[in-house]
Amino acid sequence: MAKRKNPIDKDKIAENPHLLPYAHTVGSAIIRPLDKGKIKGLSMKAMYQQTEDKLTQIKEQVETLIQQAHEIHNRIDISEKIYEAQYNFKPIIGNTYYLYRNEASYVLSMISPDEWGANLKYEFISEATLLADHTWKIDNNI
Repeated sequence: MAKRKNPIDKDKIAENPHLLPYAHTVGSAIIRPLDKGKIKGLSMKAMYQQTEDKLTQIKEQVETLIQQAHEIHNRIDISEKIYEAQYNFKPIIGNTYYLYRNEASYVLSMISPDEWGANLKYEFISEATLLADHTWKIDNNI
């Protein structure tokens, strides 16, 4: 058998038509060029949104840590005042006590501000409960 000669010129035929960036026959899938600017814009928008969400989350965590640090400093401050206070009893673990201030010093009492009535001669500072490790849980302070 004789080899048939292709009637189409060699310079008009693609070696690998499946690699062409455009449709090469009438029945081929439509290939549209990508709008790279639009794709980049959407990607950038998604990236900014994601990073903004993460930064907001970190900011909330930092604010929580700052609040906890303030609470610890307040606890230290009140605890120091309790240990400097005058009292004539041995505090019992788990009981709640009340810290007051008069002009010269602090006073730790078993009597709440409500129980004093109109005779309260001290300034109420804080309510505190003695914990098992002999630290104070500050419950209510001004």
